[in-house]
Amino acid sequence: MSFHRFDYDVIANWIEPGERVLDLGCGDGSLLRYLGDVRQVRGYGVENDPARLLACARNGVNVIQIDMEQGLAGFDYGFFDHVIMSLSLQAMRNTQGILKEMLRVGHEAVVSFPNFAYWRHRQSILNGRMPVSKNLPYQWYDTPNVRFFTIADFDALCEQEGIVIRERLAFDEDKVIVDEPNFLASVALYRLARADGAAG
Repeated sequence: MSFHRFDYDVIANWIEPGERVLDLGCGDGSLLRYLGDVRQVRGYGVENDPARLLACARNGVNVIQIDMEQGLAGFDYGFFDHVIMSLSLQAMRNTQGILKEMLRVGHEAVVSFPNFAYWRHRQSILNGRMPVSKNLPYQWYDTPNVRFFTIADFDALCEQEGIVIRERLAFDEDKVIVDEPNFLASVALYRLARADGAAG
């Protein structure tokens, strides 16, 4: 089981006890395990990596093997209260498609991602190197990330796609950043909903 992350507490605060939760790109199932402990959620994970699927099983987490790039066709409209994608959106090629699918099968979506416009990342690029950090831990040649975007980029995408931002929190490590988050925050977390307010 991986270590507890500060963003787990933020996500838990957005979820009511006993909710149905789907965690996309769930890794070893640590977040779902935590939400089960503190919110008694009925959780399911989605993962495509065989080693991580095995880790989920060892951690007692219900997990389904799906290639998320193909969508979430196996899940009914509005079946889940929350669909979560924690620090995985940047590894998705079909960004708009997966956001649409998250809001189809869930009443709300929770998304977190590393902010590529963080000042330390900008400094790395000014120094002529691709950034490597706690939240972007891979070298350029072995990264699973295929999208590098910023808080401002994501805000603009939500506006373009008609996605309602119900809440946004930005952090540098575990410190909340209020002023100039696109420059000073390393990670952002969002609560999202459909513009029409309907489930899914």
